[in-house]
Amino acid sequence: MTRERHPTLIEDASGRNASVLILDQTRLPREAVMLRLATLEDAAQAIRVMQVRGAPLIGATAAYGVALGLAEDAGDARLAYVIDTLAATRPTAVNLHWALARMRRVLQELPLATRREAAWNEARAIADEDKAANAAIGQHGLPLIAAIHAAFGKEKGNPPNPLSGKGGDKVRQASPATVNVMTHCNAGRLATVEHGTALAPVYAAHAAGLPLHVWVSETRPRNQGLLTAWELAEAGVPHTLIADNAAGLLLMQGRVDLVIVGADRIAANGDTANKVGTYLKALAAREHGVPFYVAAPLSTIDFA
Repeated sequence: MTRERHPTLIEDASGRNASVLILDQTRLPREAVMLRLATLEDAAQAIRVMQVRGAPLIGATAAYGVALGLAEDAGDARLAYVIDTLAATRPTAVNLHWALARMRRVLQELPLATRREAAWNEARAIADEDKAANAAIGQHGLPLIAAIHAAFGKEKGNPPNPLSGKGGDKVRQASPATVNVMTHCNAGRLATVEHGTALAPVYAAHAAGLPLHVWVSETRPRNQGLLTAWELAEAGVPHTLIADNAAGLLLMQGRVDLVIVGADRIAANGDTANKVGTYLKALAAREHGVPFYVAAPLSTIDFA
């Protein structure tokens, strides 16, 4: 059963001045409250105190923060101040700086009279591209889950093919075995404008009718796993919230078919930085022969 769905970030033109509505994630999972961002200071505060969180969503919020910050003055000095203010909110967030660099590059060459509208258009483009990228992650990850499910069917002597697009309920009946996915922190739709990164394949598989279950580690000290559990419940995806230290045991017992995590930053050589606890899951997955995947958009890669 699904619950009412709350967007993470949407434009709001209902008032006198353009603004942005965000889902205040500091109040989850207790209550879902939409918060209005109407100024540069509102956007900077939202990023700073983690009312928005997740690398892609931070980047999109920062882009809209630039548009909000240029409402009264779009001059060069103001543009520099707006970007510097937002950059200082999360110095290590690569998507934040990627989005701000893109906004600066687009806006600084434009006449002052066109900058405000251009800022909103570019922020909107960044948000739309995030949605598209994450949807693509889901479609690229779906075959990984489908192949595991198909393998269950082969073991039963009746090999369904979920990748064919045929079968539907017949696939489920022929191979009722559930694919168990493990994730860490929150890399679902709450961390993005839409779809999520690590959870995008999960949502795609769920929509395709593949039976699956998600192990969600609580992710101390900030317990972002509670956010993952909240959004999975919202989408009607079966899941279990576990203590962080239980992950290795589940992997050892063969109760995990694959691990998918997001990323805060990916270096040019492929090294990945993510929430503390990710490394231990990677080690345990390797030890027990469980596939381990990192799902992230291009904007999370630091080519420097």
